[in-house]
Order: sequence, then C-alpha cells, then structure tokens
Amino acid sequence: MARFPEGFLWGGATAANQCEGGWQADGKGDSTSDHLTGGTVDTPRRYTHDIEEGTYYPSHEAIDMYGHYLEDIDLFAEMGFKTYRLSINWTRIFPHGDETEPNQAGLAYYKRLFEHMKEKGIEPLVTISHYEMPFYLCDNYGGWTDRCVIDFYVRYATTLFTEYKGLVKYWLTFNEINCGMMAFGDYMSLGILPKQDGPTMFHNPNETAEDRTKRFCALHHQFLASAKAVKIAHEIDPENKVGCMIAGNLAYGYTCNPDDQIAAQQVMQQGNYYCGDVQVRGEYAPFAKRMWKEAGVELDWEPGDAETLKEGTVDFYSFSYYMSSCVSTDPEATKTAGNVFSGVKNPYLEASDWGWQIDPKGLRWYLNDVYNRYRVPLMIVENGLGAVDERAEDGKFHDTYRIDYLRKHIEQMALAIEDGVDLMGYTPWGCIDLVSASTGEMKKRYGFIYVDKDNDGNGDLHREKKDSFDWYKKVIATNGEDLA
Repeated sequence: MARFPEGFLWGGATAANQCEGGWQADGKGDSTSDHLTGGTVDTPRRYTHDIEEGTYYPSHEAIDMYGHYLEDIDLFAEMGFKTYRLSINWTRIFPHGDETEPNQAGLAYYKRLFEHMKEKGIEPLVTISHYEMPFYLCDNYGGWTDRCVIDFYVRYATTLFTEYKGLVKYWLTFNEINCGMMAFGDYMSLGILPKQDGPTMFHNPNETAEDRTKRFCALHHQFLASAKAVKIAHEIDPENKVGCMIAGNLAYGYTCNPDDQIAAQQVMQQGNYYCGDVQVRGEYAPFAKRMWKEAGVELDWEPGDAETLKEGTVDFYSFSYYMSSCVSTDPEATKTAGNVFSGVKNPYLEASDWGWQIDPKGLRWYLNDVYNRYRVPLMIVENGLGAVDERAEDGKFHDTYRIDYLRKHIEQMALAIEDGVDLMGYTPWGCIDLVSASTGEMKKRYGFIYVDKDNDGNGDLHREKKDSFDWYKKVIATNGEDLA
C-alpha cells in the first residue's frame, strides 16, 4: 500500500496562458503567449509580431477559465484537492510590465479566485511567471536581456505578496526556469523576440556565441529576480514558502560505454543542476565555468550579484516530470520526442501518442537524486499523460490509460518516500483539459475534466468528468492508499 505523510498536498496544476483566456478583458495587456498561433504535432506554432486578423491564437480564449473559474474550482473541490497550482498572468496585473501602478481589475479577479479556493479548502500554489511575459517588455526592452526587467518583476512580485498576504503562502518564482538554457527557450522563457515571424519551438542550428551569451545573461537576470523576490516574500510574510520550478530532465547513459555515461552526467548537470544549484544553494556549480568557456559565454556579472543569489535561496524544489531520455555518443542512435528535452529511444519503455517515453521508475530515481543533492522538500508540480480522449458509445470518457499512468507514478512516489525523500505534494498537469504549450492543441488532453473545444477553437466549453475524476478523488480521500 502507498503511504504518504499527513498533510500531503494532493491537487492539480494549470497555467494562465493555457487555460485562462480573456486576453483583453478588464485591462489585460498582450503577453508572449498571445502572439503564438495554434498548431499540431506536425505543424509548428508560429510567432507573429502583430496579431493577424483571421488567425487562431489559442491563448486568447483558451478554455475561458476567466469566465468559468467558480465552476472549475468547485470541480477541483469535489475531487478533494488540497492544493491547486495556477499561475497569474503578469499582464493582467501590469499590462505593459513597466507601470508603477497595478491594474486593479486584475488584482480583484485573482483575489476573488483565491477567496473562493479558500472557501473550498484549497491551498493556492501560485506561479508568478509561467510563459506569459509582457510582450511590451520584449518589444521595448529585449525581454530578460535588460537588467531593468529585474526591477519590473520585483515590483510585480512584491505587489502579489502584499495583495494576497493571508490568501497565498506557496509561491513559485518562474516556471521551468531551466528552459532558458536552450535556444527554444529564448521566446517562451526569456522574452527574446525572434528576428522574424515563424516557428519558435525549435533548436536554432545557427546559434552564435553572441546568441548564447544573450540567453545566459537573461537567465542570470531571472536568477537575480527570483532571489530578490524570495527575500521580499519572507519579509512581507514569514509564513510564505517560495520554491523554484525545474523541468525535470532525467538522462540515462544509453550503453555502458563510459562516453555515454559522461554524456548523460553532463545532461543532468546542464539540464537540472545548473539552475537548481543557483536557486537552492545560491551559487553556480563548479562545472558552469567550463560550460561557459566552451559555449563562448560571458555572464553579465555586477557587484553584489553573488550576495543577492546567496541571500535569496528557495524554501523547496518543485519540478515537472513526464519522461526520461537516453544519451548516446553514437550519431546513428534513434531519437525520440519529449517535453523540452529529447534523447535516444529507450527500448525498455512504452511511449505516449506524442512519442514521450513513459518511465514511472525514473520518477523515483529523479526524486532520490535531487533530494540527496539539495536536502530541501520536493514537490512534483507537473506530471501526466497527454492523450487523445474519445467519447465511448455510452457517452462517457473511459480514460483507463491515464489512470494507469498516474497510478504507476504515484506508486513510485511512495517508494521514494520510503527511501527517505521529503515529498510535500503532487499536482498532476492539466487537471482540466487545456491548450498544449508546445503545439497549441486541445487534442492533446491531460485532464480529469473534459472541456468541449477542438484544435480550431470550436466547442461550447462545457465541462464533463472523465473516469479519472472519480479515481483521483478516491486516491486523495485515502491519502494514496487506494490506487485501484
């Protein structure tokens, strides 16, 4: 039987840019996600500097949680959620990002949402920035490449900590901050605008040392902003707990060839520890200097940066986990798809409809690895199965494959706890169907709750429970003991 500590934070996770909609409601400004078109697994999303008339931009309506939040929170409460991870749209609070005064209508919306969650006994877990940077800051300041954006973010975060004191105590500063390590993270994570309209979710084979320097400096600025926000959060309310959020990248050496093992170690270092060390330990890892040298990167260090990072370490480490990958030095090895990261296909694992390899035991491996490196509480804030959910003849959604996926991962979480890992919570991704960040699809569904909308934006947005809804409700009610 699975065993979880008393007070374990069972829940679910979403992001404003993928579910909220209302993209121009009540004074909200444009964000980076508002300039990404729809797409599919075969047709990449496009970035457009100007909004094209007649083109479908999924974030503009998404699943309209902006208009359905009461209904949706009630459904989460019915499942028994102890916590709900959501993000705040930066541009709903500061439409351009550089204003000195916040948008009161935006503040009021989230206050109503948090108050309703509290009424239902659900603890908010708030991501301050989740792939929705103000487009104005990108267009006029170069996104996170400009140090002044640190001050804009700190003003925004301070506003949230002040306004929602007593309503929110769990915070994440940036979503999957390590995406800024890779070229495709330029726009999504760092707000660096592409040179021209076109696909954005790809690796740039023509990236120069200057491009990499710009990206790593922008990421350095995010580290500083996060550290400053952590310190302010604690000053405003000592009850606040602030975490980092890493896209979990588990890499196995494909063979016992030492070259494969060293390559896998380097992937773990760059994919996980580079950002984790800065945010948990308050300093860059020793391997970072060699990495910068080999990449031709020179960081934008200023006096006081080291002290700022050291003073703003996080209280807990949260991460997303969907899959593992294999690393091979053989150029002929077969590649596989994945969330953020890709690698060589593992012959011992099955894969999702989108080619993401399913590895529940890898979650236990990752939990042990990260906990024994950092010794701070951990939280899994994204995990789940994106699948094509089809209505059965009886009119229901029998997503037994999703139940099986989640059951196996929860079993491994329990084993990690027995290993000594301090695991504080679990919020599966897309607890309600929402827009896919990578492809812009609705067809790729994660939720316990079905939302009537298709890839082209058609549908009446009504909500329905899938079989996984009642299953997860039972899991929460038994604190993970009944997984049948």
